[in-house]
Amino acid sequence: MIAAIKPAGTNTRGLLAYLYGRGTHDEHFDPHIVAGFAMLGMPDPGRDENATLTELGHYLDEPVSLRNSEFGKKVTDHVWHCPVRAAPEDRHLSDAEWGEIALRIVQAAGIAPAGDDLGCRWIAVRHADDHIHILATTVREDGRRPKFHGSGLRVGDACREIEKDYGLRRLKKGDRTAARRPTQAEMHKAERLGWEEPSPEWLQDRVRAAIPHVTNAEEFIAYLEAGGIEVQVRRGPSGDLLGYAAGRPGDVNEAGEQIYHPGSKISPDLSLPKIKARLESSRPEEHPTARRNHPSTPWHQAADALDTLHTDLANDSHAQAHITALGELLEVTAQKAPAHLRAELQAASKAFARAQRSQVRAEDRAAHALRRAARDIVHTATGPDGSALAALVAALVWAAIVAGRWHEAKNHAHQADAARQAVQHLQAAGDRALAPTLAELTARPPKEEARRVLASDVRAAVPDHAERILADPAWPALATVLVDAEARGHQPHQLLKEAAAQRELTTARQPARVLITRIQHTGRNPAPNRRAEAARRRSTIASSTLVQQSRGPQPSPVAATTAEQRHQQRR
Repeated sequence: MIAAIKPAGTNTRGLLAYLYGRGTHDEHFDPHIVAGFAMLGMPDPGRDENATLTELGHYLDEPVSLRNSEFGKKVTDHVWHCPVRAAPEDRHLSDAEWGEIALRIVQAAGIAPAGDDLGCRWIAVRHADDHIHILATTVREDGRRPKFHGSGLRVGDACREIEKDYGLRRLKKGDRTAARRPTQAEMHKAERLGWEEPSPEWLQDRVRAAIPHVTNAEEFIAYLEAGGIEVQVRRGPSGDLLGYAAGRPGDVNEAGEQIYHPGSKISPDLSLPKIKARLESSRPEEHPTARRNHPSTPWHQAADALDTLHTDLANDSHAQAHITALGELLEVTAQKAPAHLRAELQAASKAFARAQRSQVRAEDRAAHALRRAARDIVHTATGPDGSALAALVAALVWAAIVAGRWHEAKNHAHQADAARQAVQHLQAAGDRALAPTLAELTARPPKEEARRVLASDVRAAVPDHAERILADPAWPALATVLVDAEARGHQPHQLLKEAAAQRELTTARQPARVLITRIQHTGRNPAPNRRAEAARRRSTIASSTLVQQSRGPQPSPVAATTAEQRHQQRR
């Protein structure tokens, strides 16, 4: 059950006209009052053909009019409006039940506290099966104004209790970190103009997407403006940037003036102070060229940064910072990924935005490595190869699972649910990203003898999951990956153990695929081997016979054995 308190209004009669009208799409039928502050003597135009909306409006406005006649400063923002809607799958509620629900909500909101005969005047109008509208005028019978501080949370708590008492769908408790829902007017406007989403949601996507591209607040504003977003800034006397509001091009009011939305209203984590804190945490490096010349690509470096995520969640403020930075990495991965993966990755990023926000204060500097990885991807000129992208998406899946578990442990229900939604989209993207690599690996399977030896390695290294891995359709491809890694000097048994330690396999839908991405990532470079090292040493000292003699005879190098050689040895 959702109770959505609307901004204060000024026209009681105008709202009554909507509640008793036919609706914008003729969706209202049989409007009538199901509860009110004093049912006896109250006119109901839906049940009494002689009652009028004007009469009912005057009846509700009497305390307001009396106060305005006695005091110099008139009350104008006196109309409190709260639609209350049941879930589509909920049972049909009677008028009496809706009346009881309305009473509990106005009591929780402070409109008419329990046992208080001098509360505000209110009514609950039902004009559809699944919802009611509560209208109140916010001047009490004693002339005082009610106190609404925290009323939204109290009403939300009341709805959770109502769901339990009436056997309705149970929703998650709010924590004041959700982005503002678009108003009906904004949704209707978007529909009328042919926009896919209302302006606040459109702006949230673009403001969030801008953050990884900039290093300070001034760059942030300039980036938004360069992207065609209308921006209004607030500066102090010194010229320092204090705040901003963003507007969607073409979103104007009746007078043709641009409509702006403050950053904190677009989403709680997109206020200028919070964006500044995140940007300032990405401190410049002393030697930026050192990493630029590193043999690993930014995509591999991002996967490496994600490997430490699960170890950074012990401290709550650090955990929140890492989850926020994970959202930025998701966003830039979606921006830079190939077109066939972009829709799923963008859906994952959009879902995970809710998981980025909680009441826990983030220590943003703790997530410097993740945020730096996101900025490296933004500024890289080349896209990822197939295995690098598959490894990063697989790492993002595991990171989102870990983030969801942290939220669950902290009872952050909305955030945990958002993380689960992101995981589903990431898994779909991961399947697509890995498909070409799987096809190539499956086309060159190792010999049967080698596969039997590698199967023994699997059973020894990950005994708890061995049968699932060997039954996975991707097992032949995994065997090829292990043979390739072994040819580079790695030990399959050790690679399997390390991969399983970095990413537990219980939650893996297809464990062989998880191991493929992990082992291709960690085993991509040749491993040092004793034969190559001995040859290098002999080449280095070949020019000096005396030095060679002083070192005495060299030990015989030991060659690494392949899976097929190990099979022959066992025979």
